[in-house]
Parts: sequence; C-alpha cells; structure tokens
Amino acid sequence: MSTLVFDGDCGFCTTSVGLIGRFGLRAETVIAWQHADLGALGLTPEQCSDKLQLVSSGRISSGHEAVARLLLGSALPWRPLGGLLLVPPFSWVAARLYRWVSAHRHQLPGGTPACAIVVPPPST
Repeated sequence: MSTLVFDGDCGFCTTSVGLIGRFGLRAETVIAWQHADLGALGLTPEQCSDKLQLVSSGRISSGHEAVARLLLGSALPWRPLGGLLLVPPFSWVAARLYRWVSAHRHQLPGGTPACAIVVPPPST
C-alpha cells in the first residue's frame, strides 16, 4: 500500500496531486499532511512541509524520489521515467528541478503567496 503525503495548504501542491488520476498515476491514498496520522506513517510535520512524501511498504521517499517511486508504481509509460529519475545523472537533475519547483511553487499555476516556503534566517 502506498500513501502520498502532500502540503494541503499549498494551492500548487493540491492542484498537482489532483492530476494523479488524470495521468494514470497510482497511489492508494493521497492525503494532505495536515490531515494525516503522521506518526503512523513515520513522518514529521517538518518533513512534510519541506517535501512531498511517499510511504510504500514502510519505505519513505521524499521530494524527487517520491515522484520517481510514484511513477515506478504506475502504469506505462510512467514506469521507465520513474526508474530514470532514480539514477545519476538524471537523479541529480531531478533533485535540482524539484528544489527549484518547491522554492517557486507560489509562482506556479495554482500557487498563491501562501504557498511560499518561509526559510528561517540562520541563527547567529
């Protein structure tokens, strides 16, 4: 069983996970972390507010790896793409692209200013 955990306070994230069924991607459960039993999933609020999480058979994947494993667990033509996203150098590009999308999600379709991730200033 797989559970995809996303940020329900983010319009871009909510719009994105709404496309899962439309594109034939598979996750048994898709839930906003704000409504999930994070302890039962082995997750923390910090992990979930930072990156997309996929919990499958007790294994936790985050960010681009969660996307890749979601694709791997889906039908063709998504499986090969999922596998590709897990091997270098493609995984490096996927990780960088995921970080860029995450940092700019408030500017992307469906995003709002409330979607921006606030990074605390470094402590001195």
